[in-house]
Amino acid sequence: MSEKFDVIVVGVGPAGNAAAITLARAGLAVLQIERGEYPGSKNVQGAILYADALERLIPDFRDSAPLERYIIEQRMWLLDEHSYLGGHYRSAEFAKPPHNRYTLIRARFDKWFSSQVRKAGVLLLCETTVKALLRDAHGQVIGVEVDRADGQIFAAAVILADGANSLVATRAGLRAELRPEHVALAVKEILFLPKETVEARFNLGDREGAVIEMLGSISQGMVGTGFLYTNKDSISIGLGCMLSDLRHRQITLVELLERMKAHPAIAPLIAGGEAREYAAHLIPEGDYDALPQLYGEGWMLVGDSAGFVNAVHREGSNLAMTSGQIAAETLIELLQAKRPATAANLAAYRTRLDARFVMKDLKKYRRLPARLDRQRQCINDYPGLLNQAAHTLLSVDGLTKREKENEIFNAFRERRSLLGLLGDAYHLWRAAR
Repeated sequence: MSEKFDVIVVGVGPAGNAAAITLARAGLAVLQIERGEYPGSKNVQGAILYADALERLIPDFRDSAPLERYIIEQRMWLLDEHSYLGGHYRSAEFAKPPHNRYTLIRARFDKWFSSQVRKAGVLLLCETTVKALLRDAHGQVIGVEVDRADGQIFAAAVILADGANSLVATRAGLRAELRPEHVALAVKEILFLPKETVEARFNLGDREGAVIEMLGSISQGMVGTGFLYTNKDSISIGLGCMLSDLRHRQITLVELLERMKAHPAIAPLIAGGEAREYAAHLIPEGDYDALPQLYGEGWMLVGDSAGFVNAVHREGSNLAMTSGQIAAETLIELLQAKRPATAANLAAYRTRLDARFVMKDLKKYRRLPARLDRQRQCINDYPGLLNQAAHTLLSVDGLTKREKENEIFNAFRERRSLLGLLGDAYHLWRAAR
């Protein structure tokens, strides 16, 4: 197979596709390698598509992409075992085109995205595993070795977009293995429901969608969140928790998901749903300081492989596509100027990332994950206390309002002093600055 390309891209997720299509449109010879049977066979996501990132790559994507629903409503829930306290944001502006966010089914979307990449001239090689990176005598990456006969393939540079657990990068010593405290394990189930049922239960019009993000009892004291997304004729529901917590607690996400689905606030929304798909995947959720080296002699990391996930805002696919595009633009500039893809020249990739929202947002929240890990009461205590406070205030039972206020105050005082509560809020606010 000993062939030569300008660039090899490993992976066909949002980051890999963004890099490949950008490179091919610049006239470069690009090979994309995927170990799955077809694009999307191994890709998992909630899944939310952020339109801006894709629109920069394919301006008319809305004309042909298999989108599910455009999101007009965002709900945030704090749950205890029996209730939830939450806020909703619903906007008629989000119902006006061009729409801002969409739900999607990754298996369908990835096939479409890959077809657009191939139309641009990228050669796709599926059911192929990259065993190792090829290097010259000076340590420069000059291609990959795959699990095929005569499987050495050469290129001027390699972009690694093979997911959070990037085995190629880890085996090659380009980055360390993921630490359990820097990665979350997530599970998702897709439940079929008739289109009319989905729209009635969430008060939605045709193609309108809603998202629910959840925090509290569903994670059983671990650092984790849950989600529920509306698709055309199904609901995606799932949750993720830090791997370090799961190992310590010896509890499975399957158990947590079943408990979550049985919650009194969630069960009516998914009642009668027929399970169509179940998947699990790793999500890099360290922080800015946990990011690996992003480039080196002839190689770059993009998307989940680079740890580009904004856990606070539940954003990943937009960071993936943007980082893939930036990596490609960096290489295009170098190769068109006939400059080698050395580490010194690829430093422009990091400079460009620093100038965009990708690094700016990650840097903004660099202290928040560690702070939240230390302040477990924000997950263990406060959702329940806030739900209890709401229940007390809304119960009409002959007690005076002053008595109710004292009951709420005493409940907080027993679990956390008022000064402690204010201190926790202050520290979280500072961490998110």
